[in-house]
This record gives sequence, C-alpha cells and structure tokens, in this order.
Amino acid sequence: MAVAALLAAAFGVSLAQTVVITALPALQGDLDTSSTGVAWVLTSFMLASAIATPIAGRLGDARGYRRVLVWCLGSFAVGALVAALGTRAGSPGVLVTGRALQGVAGGVFPLAVGIVRTSVAAARVPRVVAVLSAMFGVGGSAGMIVAGPLVDAFGTQAPSWTTLALALAALAGVRVLPAGAPAAVSTAASGAPSPHGRRTAGGAVGGSVDLGGAGTLSAALVCLLLGISQGNAWGWGSPRVAGLLAGAAVLLCAFGAVELRVADPLVDLRLLRRPAFAAANVLAFLVGGAMFGSITLIPRFVQTPADSGYGFGASPTGAGLVMVPVAALMLAFSPLAGRMTVRFGARAPLQAGAGCAVVAFCWLAAAHGSRWDFYLTGALIGAGYGLAFAALGNLVVDAVEPRSTGVAIGVNTIARTVGGALGAQVASALLTSRSSSGDGGTAGAALPSESGYTLGFVVFAAVAALALAGVRVMPAAGAPRAGAPAGATAP
Repeated sequence: MAVAALLAAAFGVSLAQTVVITALPALQGDLDTSSTGVAWVLTSFMLASAIATPIAGRLGDARGYRRVLVWCLGSFAVGALVAALGTRAGSPGVLVTGRALQGVAGGVFPLAVGIVRTSVAAARVPRVVAVLSAMFGVGGSAGMIVAGPLVDAFGTQAPSWTTLALALAALAGVRVLPAGAPAAVSTAASGAPSPHGRRTAGGAVGGSVDLGGAGTLSAALVCLLLGISQGNAWGWGSPRVAGLLAGAAVLLCAFGAVELRVADPLVDLRLLRRPAFAAANVLAFLVGGAMFGSITLIPRFVQTPADSGYGFGASPTGAGLVMVPVAALMLAFSPLAGRMTVRFGARAPLQAGAGCAVVAFCWLAAAHGSRWDFYLTGALIGAGYGLAFAALGNLVVDAVEPRSTGVAIGVNTIARTVGGALGAQVASALLTSRSSSGDGGTAGAALPSESGYTLGFVVFAAVAALALAGVRVMPAAGAPRAGAPAGATAP
C-alpha cells in the first residue's frame, strides 16, 4: 500500500506538469493572451518544480520524508484550486500563480525515493525505484492524452479541477505511509551522522534551510528561462536577452559560491566530486531536454492545419491520442528496466533508452508525412524514456551513501527538470525562428515552416546521441548500495 500511495502521488504530479501542453492553444484564446504569455503556464510549473526539488530533498533529510511530502502535496492541491479559479476568471496571472504553487510538488520525487530506500527491502529497491522513476514519465504522457478530451468536453478549467482531485487523493493516500519513514531511518542502518546538521531526539537530522542558495538559484533559473522564452520576441542579440542570460550565469556562479560556504547547503555540490554522480546529473539534463523538446514538437505538429502542407489538423483530443504509444510503452518498459538494472546495472537500460530515442528522432526528421510515423516513433520514445527515467534513479542511488539519498535525488531531479524546461523553450524557439512572422507573440502569428520541425527533430536526436555517448563512457559507481545485490551496481 505504501508503494502504491507513492506511485499515485508521482503520477498525479507528473500528469499536472504536462496536462496543459495540448491545451495551450485553447487557453491562449480563453485568456486573450500572447503565445509567449501562455507558455508561462508550463514554464512556471517547471521553474517552481526545479526550485522546490532540492529544498524538499534537504527538508526531507532534515525533518522527515513523510512530513515534507504532505507539505508538497498540500501546495499541489491549493495550486490546482487557484489555477482553476484563475482560468475561470480569465486571469493569466492567477493561473500562472496557481501553476507555480502546483510546481512545488516537484519535490515529491526525492521524498518518495527516500521513503522507498528506507522502508522497502534492499533487494526490492532497484525495481521499486525504477517503477517510481518511470511513473513520472507515464504521468507526463497521460497528461497530454487526457487534456484533449477534458478540454473538448468540459472547457479549459477541466485540467485544473482534475489535478485538484488527484492531489486530494494523493494526500489521502500518504496516510498509509509509516510514521517512521523520515530521513532519520536513512542513516539509522549505518549509525552515521548526516553530512549536514545534527541528529535530533526523534532521529531526524536537524539543520537550517539554505535561504541564500534558494534565492540565488531561483533568480538564476528565472533569468535563464525568461531569456530563452523571450529570445525570438525580443531578439537574441537584444540588451534585455543578453542581460538576462548574463545575469543567469553570474547568479549561478554566486549560487555555487554560497553552497560551498554554508554548513547546510541546499544542493551539496561536493557530491559532484563523485564522477558517477556528476555523470548521472549530466545525463538527466540531456534526457530531460530531449523528452520535453519532443513532446513540445509532436502535439503541435499534428494539430497544424492540413492545408499548411505538412500537418494533420488534429483536435486536442487527436493530438493526445498520438501520445498513447508513448505512455503505453513507457509503462510497459519500466519494469524491464528494473530487471535489467538488477542483472546488468543501471547503465544498461539507460543506454538502450537513449538509443531508442536517437532512432525515433532520426526517423521523424526523415519521415513525418503519416500519423503512423508518429505512432511508431512514439512507441520507440515511450520505450526509450521508460528505460532511461527508471535507470536515472538507480544510478543516483548507486552513487551516494544512504544518508545523502534525498539531497542527491533532489540534485538529479533538478538537472532533469531544468533540462526539460530548456528543451521545451529551445523547441519553441526553433519553431518561431522558422515562421514568417518570427515574433511568437500572437495567436495570429504565422505557422512555423516544416523545416522548423525537421530541425527540431535533428537537434533532439543529437541531444539523445550525446546521452548515449555519455552513458557509454561514464564511470562506474564506487560502491554498491547497502544491501543491494552485486548485480545492481553499474558495471
């Protein structure tokens, strides 16, 4: 029951992230806003998720995983309500605020992995982490599938009300988790102290929250994503975009300096001294970028009017159906990833997954004239990301000590989330740059040319190829996870 509750929470949060993707054109019309403005409905969620993930991991290690999980799910529920009311009122600002509050639930993943590692038998950890990791991809694909029918049947408020129901169900489900599932048990097996903070009477690890790190990281990511999202509208060489990107670089450097000085860092950058852990984060960034780049391109391509010369004129529901193979194969292949991890190590499913993605994107770059091209490549993409997402969690678990699980998973998840945000923005920028108007700003802007999509598929094939090359040369973890079978470590 405990694992089922965690899977339900993971599914709901990941569905909420992508449920707006196929609904964005309808939201743009209802809210009477620009395409740049409506894009923040997605970006705000991802940005908040990127910030909340390391905070949740740190708080989970310090205060207890179950307690912080309830906090995150509470914000998820409140945000869903605010988003629904904002959509009903026709207020883009309120909707974006609600989506940002929902994004706080991005911290669910490191918390869930921490609970699994501390409450599940060691021999089962690889399979459970694999399924939990892949559930985020499954939920994300499901979000795009259900969004179309929801919007077509009940309007643009429906996705928000649906995520509110999921949030409340997840909150009810966490009641079955053992009260003793805090981070305290993550160190209890070895008796070692936490790398940050002090042990309290209740066994949890005490310590302060790194507000300086949270502030500099938040500001850096806002500048980075805003600069990328406005690049075509303002001009990539404009002072505003250049200033935002330069500011992001400066703030990231400041963030690194802060984290290396404070006693209780938000993100323990010292963990990156471990080659296997550093490599896992680079791979998470690449995998996240390729996935969110592709799911930005595919639904928009199939919804392009047929008289454009390359689209199919699909409705939001039809666009969601194209994503069915992605969701189905992701779900089917996640258990296989767990078995592959136990037998061959986590690098094997990640290598296979990246290879599937390379083949799929090369296929779409060369042939995209039939819906069957998207159904078949969707199957490859789903299989690939089912394997890859499942492998990433186990790579991190292999690379760090049990007491650092929450923070380490938090770092890895933020790498994947930031990569996804960049991938989505890069995809949009490529399409806008190949449209006749190039402003990306209004509903009446010209459609992107077919070459914009082709270029996008080529770019993300290259990103997936980088991930494939990276996993082939990444160093092995220094030691197996405590209690894990020998075959569970990277070879």
